[in-house]
Amino acid sequence: MDADHIDRYMNLAGKKIVLAVTGSIAAYKTPQLVRLLIKAGAEVRVITTAAAESFVSPLALATVSKHPVLNSVSEGAAWNNHVELGLWADAMLVAPCSANTLAKLANGLCDNLLCAVYLSARCPIFIAPAMDEDMWLHATTRNNIGKLRSYGNHLLAVGYGELASGLTGEGRMAEPEEIVQQLDVFFNQKNVLKGVKALVTAGPTYERIDPVRFIGNFSSGKMGIALAETLADLGADVTLVCGPSNFSTQHPNVKTIHVISAAEMYDACINTFPQTEIAILAAAVADYRPVEMAPEKIKKTGETLDILLTKTNDILASLGKMKKEGQILTGFALETNNELEHALQKLHNKNADMIVMNSLKDEGAGFGFDTNKITIIDNNGHTDTLPLQSKAEAARAIVNHILELRHVETV
Repeated sequence: MDADHIDRYMNLAGKKIVLAVTGSIAAYKTPQLVRLLIKAGAEVRVITTAAAESFVSPLALATVSKHPVLNSVSEGAAWNNHVELGLWADAMLVAPCSANTLAKLANGLCDNLLCAVYLSARCPIFIAPAMDEDMWLHATTRNNIGKLRSYGNHLLAVGYGELASGLTGEGRMAEPEEIVQQLDVFFNQKNVLKGVKALVTAGPTYERIDPVRFIGNFSSGKMGIALAETLADLGADVTLVCGPSNFSTQHPNVKTIHVISAAEMYDACINTFPQTEIAILAAAVADYRPVEMAPEKIKKTGETLDILLTKTNDILASLGKMKKEGQILTGFALETNNELEHALQKLHNKNADMIVMNSLKDEGAGFGFDTNKITIIDNNGHTDTLPLQSKAEAARAIVNHILELRHVETV
């Protein structure tokens, strides 16, 4: 989401948000988060833990929120009424949520104002974790996350990238723009896809040459994951079939099936598709695989190496043949030349309802980017070319087009 266009997200107008900030380096992003919430029309009250104030100035948060920052149950003779604050809020957002606070909330500990407000709140709770990857993946953290979800809390997905430790991995707090967008979707309250089953594919496939080498591509899986989360935000029960990827989703409405090869992805899709109403095939599936996988590592013994390849099963075409009335099937076409011609051929030859086309010639589009530039083509003859935008926004546009094909109000 572009911060300059946040006024398009109108569902936060008039909403009362308690933002709770904990001791994580990601706390430096919270003044921007407050600014975006207020620009979207929300009223924000900020709570900090003592540790949070080592990373972000209470003065900065008070300035952007236009309210004093609260950090203790009492201040001199005054009492900060945690019950009243918990009842006031339309939503409580803990961002960033450190591993320490995550554990406290999961186990009902109450040794600061933040925890007291959490235990008193009757509103929806959103938690944006932030920590190093080893902490994020630790069994106790996973257990605490499971507890928090079981209590009905909304866990926002962590990002993948450079961490405070200098390592690269999962554990980054969701970006402020992403958090505001997810809150906006929640308050939309349309749930237009509640009860609808959806299938999404994402990422590359790896076709083994020998035990250590494979044929693959540079797909990150970001686009497919964004689509899965967008459908899930609207109430759909989503099955995400994901090839090898450094990215994942923790959305409670998304069930992920991890696969490696095109054959594994094909089998998962064939088994899932009959029960679904919406299928979006965003994965970059290998078109060919080695006829045989060498049982041992191939040694470098000659100047050249010949590998005989054979076609993989065409998942989109296979589902197109299986498609029944009421099912909507969407494919992707990443092209390098004659883009529109090839996309139209794919649309008609594979019995799809819609093709999302993008080109590697467009800067910022294609594999590995957080942005994408797409053209949506449907079998009613409509073509919609969109500007370069985040993959989350592109996912929203694609899902809205599917809603139009289903004659459902868009979001």
